[in-house]
Amino acid sequence: MSQLFQELKRRNVFRVTIAYLAVAWLILQAADIVLDNIAAPDWLMQAVMFFMAIGLPIAIVLAWAFEMTPDGIKKETEVDRTTSITQSTGKKLDRIIIAVLGIAVIVLVVERFVLGDTPPGVETIDKSVAVLPFVAMSSGPDDEYFADGLTEEILNSLAQLPELLITARTSAFSFKGQDIPVQEIASALGVKHIVEGSVRRSGDRLRVTAQLIRAEDGFHLWSENYDSTSTDTISVQENIAEQIASAMDVVLDEEKREAMKAAGLRDPEAFTLYQKGLELFLQAHGDINLVDGLRRANVYFEQVIERVPTFSEVYLLHSDLFVHALTEESAGVNQGILSEEELANAYPTAIADYEAAAKHSTSKAQNTMMGLDLAYFSGDWRGLDRRITRALDTPGCDSSSWIQVIADVFGYSEQYLEQARRLLACDPRWSLSWFNLARSTLRSGDSEEALRIAREGTEVAPGGWLATALVRSLVANGKYDEALMEIDRRIDAEDLELAFKALVAAAQGEQSRLDQLFEEFKSVNTAGNEWVILVAAWGGHREEANRAAAMIDEHHFGSLTLTDVAQWCACGKPFDLEATPNYAAKLKESGLSWSPPSVMDYPLKDW
Repeated sequence: MSQLFQELKRRNVFRVTIAYLAVAWLILQAADIVLDNIAAPDWLMQAVMFFMAIGLPIAIVLAWAFEMTPDGIKKETEVDRTTSITQSTGKKLDRIIIAVLGIAVIVLVVERFVLGDTPPGVETIDKSVAVLPFVAMSSGPDDEYFADGLTEEILNSLAQLPELLITARTSAFSFKGQDIPVQEIASALGVKHIVEGSVRRSGDRLRVTAQLIRAEDGFHLWSENYDSTSTDTISVQENIAEQIASAMDVVLDEEKREAMKAAGLRDPEAFTLYQKGLELFLQAHGDINLVDGLRRANVYFEQVIERVPTFSEVYLLHSDLFVHALTEESAGVNQGILSEEELANAYPTAIADYEAAAKHSTSKAQNTMMGLDLAYFSGDWRGLDRRITRALDTPGCDSSSWIQVIADVFGYSEQYLEQARRLLACDPRWSLSWFNLARSTLRSGDSEEALRIAREGTEVAPGGWLATALVRSLVANGKYDEALMEIDRRIDAEDLELAFKALVAAAQGEQSRLDQLFEEFKSVNTAGNEWVILVAAWGGHREEANRAAAMIDEHHFGSLTLTDVAQWCACGKPFDLEATPNYAAKLKESGLSWSPPSVMDYPLKDW
């Protein structure tokens, strides 16, 4: 054995192995960054890893069997030991290894401190800012939308700076039109600084005022007036964002300036249209019946896309109509909002939107989230676990549209909980931020904390779906009478009201009461098979749950709808995989664990 070891050492097999592993690691790091930023499918990275892996034994065999000589490469058996230069070759390999390890250290440092986003935390909390909607001082038909658009352009530019924690638009705009001291606004949003301003337009003339205020004492760290024309709007917005960043002691280099410029629409007409669409979009999401509102919002989003086809965010907003339409169609619901032709094109249209959003993402974090959404939505579930882990490890305020559904159903609830807390800090006045945190906290096993969050969120940012998280948390804590009271108070849709009352009956083990509510629900059901599965599973009606799941499984969008069902049920497995062969095949392809959690006891459910 000792002799073999010495021979391996003499032939530089160990050095070749170490050098190969070091170089392979560098190649994999480079491939990971490049493929991630171009939203390449996971199989490309897997192929690179495969070729790196099979190359190692080949390198070892070549190192053993061949030797570098002054006359070129020869078989080791043909080399005279007295003229061998393996020792010299070994020293060259040592230098290569040292050089590669040095490069590896540089790569790690750059990835950590240059490319990596700085997560919000103790070290950056002082550099936190909310950009309040600028006040429109003129009364033209679009002046208010123009002022909102200018505000959001500034907000988006500042959000590209990892040194700053920027409150999301939804929360900052929740104070629009309210005369509240900046100290109170800052406290509600959890920030140290406030940006406010005004916009006045008269014909082509534009006057913008802006100021950065330290909330603690109301001190103006920076203020400026701008008199220009509408054609200079973009340069005014850029100057305001840069001046605010400088006043916050952020060092701006060319790379950061370019990132700030790339973040927005940079088209005054487009950001006015975008604000009109966004207003309708947010109104729709404040109501449980939202598809018609999304359709009206898309009229504006399509005009934005025509003017600025590289704006990533608008594609995701545009896709939402088709996602909801596909969910309803797969669940057996057709509200007549979309024509037959539109329904037939809904899936390819949504895929095209997701592809465009990924293609035009402007940061590594955004690209990671868009890549996960595209893979999940398009059905490319191979290697999805790797994308999920990467998305959950991504700091900052970017998020995936689907990450919570995926995390809760496939065993990542604990990891998502940290992200949900961070996203609430980024957007503390948005109902969905509270809804997601309450839901994830409940699925992580802390029903009392989930109830506290749901109650607080209902006071701070009430919204349609947050009420359901409050009801679920009350039921999980055994507060059935209060749950029934909140159902009557907060849930307007008759079928959903009956469904959640059935949930209360299921938790109490009242079979006859549940069956009565189930029949009433089915007689007025507008939510389709998705909610039939939920009520059937809560009440222990296994065969009925499986029949409804089988119908959804036949639809090409069924896998996403069934995952959504598993999350909403929070009752373990709401149906048998044998009833959903297409979904079972998709899960097998992904390698994900089919282990949706049950957040409380369902005494009527025995599977």
